[in-house]
Amino acid sequence: MQVTTTQPLFSATLRPEKSLSSAGGWIALVLAVIVTTPLMIAVPNLLVPGLIAIVLAGATLIWLGRRQADRRKVSQVITLWPEELEITSTGQGVDRTMQRHEIGSVRLRLERDHFERTTGVFLRHATGELELGPFLSVEDKTSFARAFGAALRQARRNS
Repeated sequence: MQVTTTQPLFSATLRPEKSLSSAGGWIALVLAVIVTTPLMIAVPNLLVPGLIAIVLAGATLIWLGRRQADRRKVSQVITLWPEELEITSTGQGVDRTMQRHEIGSVRLRLERDHFERTTGVFLRHATGELELGPFLSVEDKTSFARAFGAALRQARRNS
């Protein structure tokens, strides 16, 4: 199916929530080393436990930095055209995949918690079901589901 429209009805790029930078952790670690070095020198019994704590803190910061860098590589691009829906997914260690579905063959399914907050946004299609934005926060899922659901209804009415 060839799409001739140049403007999509809806387009969204979903990415994981940005967490705090690890720079604050490194600054705290450097300050802790500066403050505790005189104490470790003055009391030799604290030298080994202090060094172990500093090495563990540094290793944890490195691990968190790598984990955050991997999360930045994850995304989903949802583009709704008048005739079809395109979903392009990119993940860590996974090739980029694109799925195309006809508007009439997809259904939006939402999962909600007991406070009626959206906890899952799923797209049912002919061959199965796909979760949209599994890495989003509850607030972002609610906002996305509202906007995407309205655009999907409009596309169905116009087709």
